This record gives sequence, structure tokens and C-alpha cells, in this order.
Amino acid sequence: MAISIRLTPEDEARLTELARRTGRSKTFYMRAAIHELLDDLEERYWADSVVRDWEEAGKPSRPAEQLWDELDV
Repeated sequence: MAISIRLTPEDEARLTELARRTGRSKTFYMRAAIHELLDDLEERYWADSVVRDWEEAGKPSRPAEQLWDELDV
């Protein structure tokens, strides 16, 4: 699947220089960046949905600091 995006001149220059210095293609770095961002976004949305489900179920929660104190961590 082909996708077209517009980069700022600064980002394009950085990408071009990175590709030149490493001998890899700009496409390689664009794919890597998208892959990493998708991993992060999927994890964030999964975590948000878990918290939302927990809260909607009326389950108790407490601040992490309180939990660490209870566990003597």
C-alpha cells in the first residue's frame, strides 16, 4: 500500500541526512517510525480501555504511591 505524506522541510532534511549517513533508505526509516508509533498507540488505547472498563465496573482503585507504600516498596 502506498501512502503519501508531506514533511516539513526540516523533517525531510533530517530524514534525508539520516538515510545518507546510515546507507538505509528513507522508506526504511518511515516504516520503522510508523511501526513504533503504532505499537505505542495500540498500547496506550488498550490501557485506556482497560482503565475505563475497570472504572465502569465500579472496581476500587488507589494511587500508585499508596500501593507502593502498602507494599513497602
